[in-house]
Amino acid sequence: MNEIDPLDPFSSIHLPVAESIEHALRWVVDQYRPFFQTIKWPIDQVLGGFAWLFNAVPPTPMILLLGLIAWQIASWRLALGVVCSLVFIGLIGAWPDAMTTLSIVFAALILCIAAGVPFGILAARSNSFFAVLRPILDTMQTIPSFVYLVPVVMLFGIGNVPGVIVTIIFAIPPVIRLTNLGIRQVSTEVVEALLSFGATRWQLLYKAEIPLALPTIMAGINQTLMMSLSMVVVASMIAVGGLGQVVLRGMGRLDMGTATVGGLGIVILAVVLDRLTQAFGGDSLHAGIPWNRRGPIGLARRVLESLGKVQRRADMTMEAPQAVPSSAARSPTPTQSSN
Repeated sequence: MNEIDPLDPFSSIHLPVAESIEHALRWVVDQYRPFFQTIKWPIDQVLGGFAWLFNAVPPTPMILLLGLIAWQIASWRLALGVVCSLVFIGLIGAWPDAMTTLSIVFAALILCIAAGVPFGILAARSNSFFAVLRPILDTMQTIPSFVYLVPVVMLFGIGNVPGVIVTIIFAIPPVIRLTNLGIRQVSTEVVEALLSFGATRWQLLYKAEIPLALPTIMAGINQTLMMSLSMVVVASMIAVGGLGQVVLRGMGRLDMGTATVGGLGIVILAVVLDRLTQAFGGDSLHAGIPWNRRGPIGLARRVLESLGKVQRRADMTMEAPQAVPSSAARSPTPTQSSN
């Protein structure tokens, strides 16, 4: 046994943390790898649906569709900005990679919302559950993102689906935290009033707590979306396609132009998605105006109502001349009245 140096005891004493984690991970891989491979199936289905949507639709209809969505949820100015941004992405030659990145980010976002919002509601309901969940979320948010890659590759392999899994692990804490915060900030007077009128817990949740906490929840979704985009370049190291792969390829070849194209695409997508989610969360631009009375849907509705009014007026003018001869036939002529 080596003698312990009192001035430098760590040279002879250390905890076998690295060896223990390595043995534990290899045991998990040997015992449960088939189970983790089955987890890939639903994620692969969600990712495949978004990949088909974004890659099968030609660029022009996709740009128009996203512009109309931006107009509907925000304003025509934001729609114009979205259209110009997407056109710029296409002009610099990053459109296919941008659509692949969007499919990965949207798949991760949907799964983060599906898992994060229920966990946030449970954390708001139970202080003990949040006490257990909080250190896990702290660890997930502070551990370097590169550390996620090793266990995910060993358990799930490489490709876009493991990239979605890495992105979910890295980006899910904000939506859990802010859902918990939004539910807890709902006024106790509102809760007590609904409970006094006989509302159940489910009715209290979807009629009061979620609507009142929606701005905070949307802020969490916005942060999750931004963190998903920030994970794109890191996830490209495990063969995840998209703009992150373009940046990685440019870095590997010291090709400044290719890396800049990928970086510009990520920045533009981040700005566009950030503005869209902020507009969807805070409806200040359309306060008091129903969603079906604004944007392209409101315009189409007003056009249809105008056409209906014109048609009704045309029908009334068509019926009016037919009523005049009949009344004239019943009234006596001047000759008949003089006789």
